[in-house]
Amino acid sequence: MDYRIQRRLAADILGVGESRIWINPDPEYADEISEAVVRKDVEMLIKRGLIRVRPKKGNSNRWLKRHIQRRKGRRRGYGKRKGKETARADPKEEWVYKIRKMRRYLRWLRDHEVIDRHTYRRLYRLAKGGAFKSLADLRRHMVEEGIIKGEQ
Repeated sequence: MDYRIQRRLAADILGVGESRIWINPDPEYADEISEAVVRKDVEMLIKRGLIRVRPKKGNSNRWLKRHIQRRKGRRRGYGKRKGKETARADPKEEWVYKIRKMRRYLRWLRDHEVIDRHTYRRLYRLAKGGAFKSLADLRRHMVEEGIIKGEQ
């Protein structure tokens, strides 16, 4: 039987999608269901249990356990990764975060008169040119050059 109208009306009444509507497949009730073309009739069929809502499909418990583990950082090793490193972390974004951190540090040193403006400008240009791979590398360079004192 074609229950498109009944399915649509029931979905609207029950506030769910049409795919979640279950209509009794028993041929005994086929005529009764197909005659219900008004909301009132469909409501009566719902009350009688001839039309019901199927339960929601959710993620399995297995998925949830894995998801919780992944949130803790497990199951994320090299064996689980597909694609290049650049697919997971955008190199441009990494560069932006790195250079901002170095520039912030250099600005702080200049404003607190740890370095003069000429040294600041030289180091700024070096950082822009990619001379330092991290903030730690910049600090190491400054200690070696004697610009700032290192930790003993």
